Amino acid sequence: MRLRTLLGDHPGTAALKNGSIKSDSVSFDFAQYSPTNKGFKPMVREAAFDVSEMAIVTYLMAKSFGKPMVLLPDVVVARFQHGHALYNAKQGTLKPADLNGKRVGIRSFTTTTGAWLRGILANDHGVDLDSINWVTFEDAHVAEFRDTTKRAPAGQQIIQMLVDGELDAVLGEKSEQTDLKPLFADVAAEEKSWFARHKAMPINHMVVASRTLSDRNPDAVREVHRLLAESAAASPAAPRFSADEMRRSLQLIIGYCAQQKLIPRAFTVDELFDDVTLALI
Repeated sequence: MRLRTLLGDHPGTAALKNGSIKSDSVSFDFAQYSPTNKGFKPMVREAAFDVSEMAIVTYLMAKSFGKPMVLLPDVVVARFQHGHALYNAKQGTLKPADLNGKRVGIRSFTTTTGAWLRGILANDHGVDLDSINWVTFEDAHVAEFRDTTKRAPAGQQIIQMLVDGELDAVLGEKSEQTDLKPLFADVAAEEKSWFARHKAMPINHMVVASRTLSDRNPDAVREVHRLLAESAAASPAAPRFSADEMRRSLQLIIGYCAQQKLIPRAFTVDELFDDVTLALI
């Protein structure tokens, strides 16, 4: 069975994508999107793939609107988020607690990194997210989501707006420019402290299957999971999650998304899976 597939080039997907791990029952037609996240919108809006890498916040939002996808327990991208927030030191020192009332840029209000960082800022640093003037540059992957943020002027670039003093901080970005500093002054210490409190690594991207595939050919979904797990096991750099660790991370991001009104209610972790994929955890 040939599966239309969107899967980025990550340590844990390399063995599957280069053909060193194969299956007798399924094969993959890999779509080419660069960066991979440009394929998330076609998956959500058009069901363009049978199997797709998917930002976890996009999946949560898609589920809230009844999009026909199911989650597999396969993490392909996970990282600490603290290093992806910047301010312009030329404008003076800025700390997380100083963000109330400030102008903060983010590519889209619905990015997974943005949701993690807002959750960290609100729950670990007391930031009032509603006081911030959010400036965004792109629509959500999920067309039905109503975005109430201010849109940046056409043609403007997020880092340049920070350099020019039109934004006080940005989330979801990295830069080598010397005047742009991490919002969290000691990123490594913040990451260590956050992990000690929450015992979780933030998940960015997992894998989903179309509900049609899961309903009609559950064995194919099980085989996709087997191959993804085997491919991840082949790389020491691939994300490693026990079932409990994955559940803790998912529970955190679900709570953050509900708090930020990206989804109307907090799902249970089990709700993210169907009977086929829940049994794979």
